[in-house]
Amino acid sequence: MRIRSLLVTMLGISVAAGSVYASREFLAVERATASPERSVPALVSVVVAGQDIPFGATIETHKLTTIQWPAEAVPGGVYTELSVLIPEDGEEPRRAKRAMVKGEIVLPAKLSDFGEKVTIGQTLAPGNRAMAISVNATTSVGGFVTPGDFVDIVLTSRDNRGLRAQTILQKIRVVGVDQQTDELNEQAQVARTVTVEVTPLQSQKLALAQRAGTLSLTLRNIGAADEEEQALDTIRLSDIIQDDAPVALPTRNKPTVRVRRGINSEDVELDGADEGRLGDGS
Repeated sequence: MRIRSLLVTMLGISVAAGSVYASREFLAVERATASPERSVPALVSVVVAGQDIPFGATIETHKLTTIQWPAEAVPGGVYTELSVLIPEDGEEPRRAKRAMVKGEIVLPAKLSDFGEKVTIGQTLAPGNRAMAISVNATTSVGGFVTPGDFVDIVLTSRDNRGLRAQTILQKIRVVGVDQQTDELNEQAQVARTVTVEVTPLQSQKLALAQRAGTLSLTLRNIGAADEEEQALDTIRLSDIIQDDAPVALPTRNKPTVRVRRGINSEDVELDGADEGRLGDGS
């Protein structure tokens, strides 16, 4: 009897455990069925730079590639096929109107038309000019000025009061160093000319300043475009070099004699020769 009761009890426990397990699996299936399926975002093929492309470089197939981009986040005007960027037989290629880094999306504003000439003038703001100034290793920050940098321009000249230095222009963008206009090139080089972007009025100031003295560049930080200009005074050599004040010599009163002329008389100062004659009794 005891064995039979034990078997019945064990059977009941097994049935109960099976019921609990079956219920849990059923509920899990129900939750999985009821949960909404995650939607996969739509992707489109977008043309990007397959390597660094400098300013003025031709657009060729091996310099481009495509990547998948979420359709809802695609910028306007993107290219989705390489074929529209490659010239047909006998047609001149497109060129980069600005430097592009590897992986950057290719947009129409960054490219010329087929056969269109790309010049530095296309990088200037409307109404601005490009002007070259003569520099050397000393006046161009040792060659560390590169296209895309911002500089101040200092004029050192001489007038009737001696040497003076004055900052004549501030926050001036460098668009070229000698013949180099690639802003991605960070290699230092000693240049003979630096081309800067200026307004028409600033170009007149630069033209006069080059004839008046020596122009030097001072390199600003990378956020110079957002900085405000500062009012800077002209500095003279006398402001830097302070001469010792001359020592005042003690003054010696000259001897005087009273001279009578008729009824009038006056005191007369004696010079060195007169003092000598007085000393020897003459």
